[in-house]
Amino acid sequence: MKSKSLLIMILLAAVLVRLPVAVYLSDQVTVLPGIHDQLSYDALARNLLAGRGYSFTAKWYPFTPADTPTAHWSFIYPLYLVGMDLLTGYHPLAARLFQGIVAGLLICLLIYLIGRRVAGEAAGLVGAALAAVYGYFIYYSVALMTETFFIVFVLFSLYLSLELKEKPTLARWVWLGLALGMASLLRQTILLFVPFLMLWLFWELKKEGIRWWYFTVPLVVIILLIAPWTLRNYLVYHQFLLLNSNAGYAIFASNNPNLGTDWRNDEVVAPVPDELAEQNEAELDQALTQRGIEYILKDPQRYLWLTLDKTLEYFKFWPSSESSRISNLNRVFSFVLYLPFMFLGLCLSLTRWRSFVPLYLFIVVHTGIHLISWPAPRYRLSVDAVLIVFAGLALIELAKQLKTWRRGLSPI
Repeated sequence: MKSKSLLIMILLAAVLVRLPVAVYLSDQVTVLPGIHDQLSYDALARNLLAGRGYSFTAKWYPFTPADTPTAHWSFIYPLYLVGMDLLTGYHPLAARLFQGIVAGLLICLLIYLIGRRVAGEAAGLVGAALAAVYGYFIYYSVALMTETFFIVFVLFSLYLSLELKEKPTLARWVWLGLALGMASLLRQTILLFVPFLMLWLFWELKKEGIRWWYFTVPLVVIILLIAPWTLRNYLVYHQFLLLNSNAGYAIFASNNPNLGTDWRNDEVVAPVPDELAEQNEAELDQALTQRGIEYILKDPQRYLWLTLDKTLEYFKFWPSSESSRISNLNRVFSFVLYLPFMFLGLCLSLTRWRSFVPLYLFIVVHTGIHLISWPAPRYRLSVDAVLIVFAGLALIELAKQLKTWRRGLSPI
């Protein structure tokens, strides 16, 4: 079977397995394991439609008073829900179905393109097939949260970076800026990865005589995408806040001394200190960041042990009585099965490491960010998407070895 036909079959299968899950999650937005944030995005979209802006009608996690402008959540994801509501009326199922189709097609397609670039056609196809049936991707692809679109833009950014290394055109520089900028509007943590990616591109392309200003093009595009929201924040809070106000709380709460060295402590959702309660979100973001850093510096030994426990949570691959049935099933039928092949693929890739550098960088930087702050497994999903490229490589190499072994057993 030709690669193109096989890829089409994989993409169709990816869509088909997601649609029933979307229907199962229903036309309502309710509390479900691991996707509690969809209530927040749904509420924000309803308030936007009602003309109340980015706010909630009741006091909201973690520190937003009722009827008060917030910058804690992604600005553009509620706009997606608003757009779907304007097209279909209030039907969360429509948003789930559309998102599932996008996820099934684009995530698998981009993993195929990346895999083909760094490891060959066969590895790309296997990676796409693995992504199509990855339990976590299926579940989160139809949850009304930022994960799906964030993964798409992360993979698109990595693919464009690999293409730029081979043929650095102005259009690709612009597209890279758009991809990274959109990813940052979904999850601002990607901004910490941008300098590492740009340094890698500079290192690879400096011998090609690329003019220096080409490297500024993605940065300018990112700034142009972020600037309207920074201006919005300044008009609301009369203080600089680049994007979202969630980084400070994540660092503060996830390193709270009340946790001790146990991430699964009930104190993980820490209240804002009383003396900071009257500050606006921009002020809170700065104050809580400072408070979180002070916690780390005050007891670095406790912080190191806590980070080790966070690491176990972030890479947790075993079922747990603390997790829901859905979470355990997702874990077993995705990360548990794939992890050995992801690890083997990483090892195999070291013999041609230069081709994989941007993938390594994203895995390390993104993981580091969440071990310092909030190590929820769902924040690992974009890393899983990249690791699936390595799993595809591992399975192809294993198939080659098995074929060689079988030939050795054949009678002469």
